[in-house]
Amino acid sequence: MAEQLPYSEKVMQHFKNPKNVGEITDASGIGTVGNPVCGDVLKLYIKVENDVIVDARFKTFGCGAAIATSSMVTEMVKGKTVGEALKISNRAVAEALGGLPPIKMHCSVLAEDALRSALKDYYLKQGKEPPFKDKPHAHDEH
Repeated sequence: MAEQLPYSEKVMQHFKNPKNVGEITDASGIGTVGNPVCGDVLKLYIKVENDVIVDARFKTFGCGAAIATSSMVTEMVKGKTVGEALKISNRAVAEALGGLPPIKMHCSVLAEDALRSALKDYYLKQGKEPPFKDKPHAHDEH
């Protein structure tokens, strides 16, 4: 029997009815990240117009918390400028979901890493240097 974790109501809502599932065929940026520890994989697509993220979609292979954090991060970035999106942290994603069990905090790190990866892809496609450095071993944080 699977272990029952104390998920918030918001986590369960985003797990059972995730928002923004799918792909964006003409995406401005695509980020793909995986966590070798748990096997979760997240692919995040963003569409940017006039420096504003007008759409975000995701495909996740992972646990309920990975799906919920993916869904939440797409909701959080829509309507934000690229600069504002860069400030979204894994903790902000977890807080927006009403918290995550400590053992599942890595799922919010995965969401932040996928967002940063998509933003990096966007900057590189624009011929610009991303205004941030890659975080070393972010998937090890809890």
